Amino acid sequence: MSASLFTPEQARFLTSRRVGRLATATADGRPHVVPVCYAFDGTLLYTPIDEKPKRVGVGELRRIRNLRENPRVSLVVDDYDEDWSKLGFVIVQGRAEIVERGDERNEALALLREKYPQYRAMALEERPLLVIEPESVAAWGRVG
Repeated sequence: MSASLFTPEQARFLTSRRVGRLATATADGRPHVVPVCYAFDGTLLYTPIDEKPKRVGVGELRRIRNLRENPRVSLVVDDYDEDWSKLGFVIVQGRAEIVERGDERNEALALLREKYPQYRAMALEERPLLVIEPESVAAWGRVG
């Protein structure tokens, strides 16, 4: 996908926000949503399986199992405020891939560590990275 899929305002919004909600689904469409940290390079979005405590092993995480069955995802990044004139969101829909190695992965991990200092002490190289290739983008409200 080209960077032109995102307006400059949408790209700034995605780059500047700290957390999103990643939706995956089973092969038969049963949804699962989890908050995630992510990085955006202007074209693709990256979210790691980090070292924060998990209730199950990495391979048994619902999002990993779902992606093995169904690569379609949605990522919602939003701002909420009691002053509803300040609300805004960007929704990215696309396909995700589980990436375990490669140059793109190394560049993505550098972006994640730049954005989140907590990741500098984590062995992200030893864990899966989700790469989201956007297919469509929707935005509403104060995104600019």
